Amino acid sequence: MTSTAALTDEHRYQAVRGRDPRFDGVFFTAVTSTGIYCRPSCPATTPKRENVRFYASSAAAQGAGFRACRRCRPDAVPGSSEWNARADVVGRAMRLINDGVIDREGVGGLAARLGYSERQVQRHLIASLGAGPLALARAQRAHTARVLLQTTSLTAADVAFAAGFASVRQFNDTIREVYAATPTALRESISRAATRAAAADASAAGGTGVALRLAYREPYARGHVFDFLGARAIPGIEEMVGPPGARVYRRTLRFEHGPGIVEVHEQVTGGAWLECRLDLADLRGFTAAIGRVRRLFDLDADPVAVGESFAADPILGPLARKNPGLRSVGAAEPQEMAIRAVLGQQITVAAARTLGGKLVAARGEPLARPGGALTHLFPTAADLAEADFAELGMPGSRKETLRTVSRALADGSLRLDPGADREQAQRELLALRGIGPWTAGYLRMRALSDPDVLLPGDVVIKSALRRAGLGPEETQRWHPWASYAIHYLWSDS
Repeated sequence: MTSTAALTDEHRYQAVRGRDPRFDGVFFTAVTSTGIYCRPSCPATTPKRENVRFYASSAAAQGAGFRACRRCRPDAVPGSSEWNARADVVGRAMRLINDGVIDREGVGGLAARLGYSERQVQRHLIASLGAGPLALARAQRAHTARVLLQTTSLTAADVAFAAGFASVRQFNDTIREVYAATPTALRESISRAATRAAAADASAAGGTGVALRLAYREPYARGHVFDFLGARAIPGIEEMVGPPGARVYRRTLRFEHGPGIVEVHEQVTGGAWLECRLDLADLRGFTAAIGRVRRLFDLDADPVAVGESFAADPILGPLARKNPGLRSVGAAEPQEMAIRAVLGQQITVAAARTLGGKLVAARGEPLARPGGALTHLFPTAADLAEADFAELGMPGSRKETLRTVSRALADGSLRLDPGADREQAQRELLALRGIGPWTAGYLRMRALSDPDVLLPGDVVIKSALRRAGLGPEETQRWHPWASYAIHYLWSDS
């Protein structure tokens, strides 16, 4: 359903007529008679078919001269799940752009990470999305700027640079073009009382706190995600507070310009979104922070497609109907996840959590301004490359595996960033002493957010197949959503 190539314009128009939110972010609809583009579920009167144009990205719609609808805010929709599933250069590029790579490294940096020339990257993106890398990054900056304008009391200049714009003039011109309004008008379009309250909260917290809503496609099994993260929360860098149904997950994050703390709320507040708050030492980490939280909570997934794929499966069908919208939990810090995966080899989740806490206490970087129980940043791979790990009390072979993985991450011979080639990363992992197929698959699933990973030899999978009287060939039916199959089985174990 989410593949843009599989949809015809008539399919798209029917989704618009039905105001189907499942297609939000999959494509965008523009109306020639108004000059506005919307998400498919926009509640406005359905336009006539002859006045409608369809675009694969908000950047393409903006490039064609359309302005974002102020009613449905098409720039704030969940991303297409296609970018999680696709392993080609376009999928990798979109994951990197969403992480803010162009703002930090430019188009040249994006191309270098992908192993292509700038011209090749431009051609691939235009062919698939109708927009090049600069246009895609520009659309993302505009959305970031709108959020900051409407949720903080930052000056327009501070918003401009925090959102990734090169100049205030570029910021002003882009906001006028995308939203048909000045930055001041955008800020005044929401309640001034709400703006003052958000600013007061940020001031009381002692930082640059930004409250925002992170959209997803329904259904979303919040309880499973919070259970999963809570069971694995490492003291010092993570905590889960509050009762079930109203929990808050908090953790520290490391960015190029300083640390940050993110908190995400489990409680439903009336819409298809998670309430989130970012408290960053430097707002230039804002775009990267949103991307990391979205990957961690798997907010761009297509749960309907997953559920339909499993409907007839004798093992997964009943589980999917019992608990719809289960997510494949990702990782906020891929390099951290690699270290944690090694710590957790052949021991229980609780024991791995204890080891992680010891590692953070001994080698983590203390926060200048702790936030409650959050006191440290997870140690970098470079910090661990020659560590003796005496505090862990682990076998010597496991310590050497930790050093081996840390060295590979530190020198760049192993890449686990959002744009990494998943097949290559798995080969690089398996080439490291002490890393077997299960650990490599686990990191491909979580650190690289691959939705289609089977974990070789996983005891829960083997047990489920045995109880159902089925052989290992049954798992081939779980593609292309095998990672979700694993989470369904884990949740039932």
